[in-house]
Amino acid sequence: MAAVASRRRLVVFIKNPVYGRVKTRLAASLGNEQALAIYQQLLAHTRAQALACAAERLLFYSDTIDEQDEWPAAFFTKHQQQGADLGARMAHALGQALGGAQQAVLIGSDIPGLSAGILAQAFTALDTHDFVLGPATDGGYYLIGMRQLQPSIFENIEWSTASVFAETSRRIADLPASCYLLPTLSDVDTAADWQAWQAQISEAEHDQFPPGYPD
Repeated sequence: MAAVASRRRLVVFIKNPVYGRVKTRLAASLGNEQALAIYQQLLAHTRAQALACAAERLLFYSDTIDEQDEWPAAFFTKHQQQGADLGARMAHALGQALGGAQQAVLIGSDIPGLSAGILAQAFTALDTHDFVLGPATDGGYYLIGMRQLQPSIFENIEWSTASVFAETSRRIADLPASCYLLPTLSDVDTAADWQAWQAQISEAEHDQFPPGYPD
């Protein structure tokens, strides 16, 4: 397992959890305090899935590196994102991760449906594919992985639009390169996104523990 982990690197992008600066679209409906609390829940979920993944882990903060937070330095090497836009930041982080590793997978921190199983599936896919993508329901992607950095797939993309996944897929196909698609998941940007996820959890719990259980 150690040999597998050493050739695989998981890159985690997070925003520094600062009041009034995270999940602003959530905050517009629910307020800054609740938006921060929700983001802290999403961070905790992401951290748990990353810790369960057999890979070296690189954590990239949006603003400043925090050595005293809940991401233990024993399990995450800590860095700061660098680049003028999201594409440049991802390309930089993946390039750094691929230095000395055969596979790199990058995730964000606002996907409540992300699991360690999906991360394992992503790395396994890279044994036989050049790229792996996890489509998001809003037209973006929640995960991207590769065996070799191709900066062109990150350049001149209109980020935070419904065309990101389609445009990225087209560029990968044009290389040409093979790409494995993971299950489509939802991220949490709005109050409606959060409420839909809470409803999904409630439905799953209802299915697991139906009324009257246990008698």
